[in-house]
Amino acid sequence: MKMCIACGMPMTCIADYPLHDLSKNYCKYCAHENGSMKSFDEKWQEVTLRYAKNHNVDYPIAKQTAYVILKKLPAWKRQW
Repeated sequence: MKMCIACGMPMTCIADYPLHDLSKNYCKYCAHENGSMKSFDEKWQEVTLRYAKNHNVDYPIAKQTAYVILKKLPAWKRQW
């Protein structure tokens, strides 16, 4: 089973891949409509908002937590 390099989501079926392209190493949630991978800043914003909502925490705390989570993933490790 592949894991998304940008968010860590398990990709267990073809529907999890952008444009159903099994050669991609990132999931459909980390892709633009054209199949290209979203930037770190785009994912950081998305994860921050989702974390703040799902865990009912203030935005600054969610932003820092999202940063810590994302920077451990393969897509973003080389940027640090």
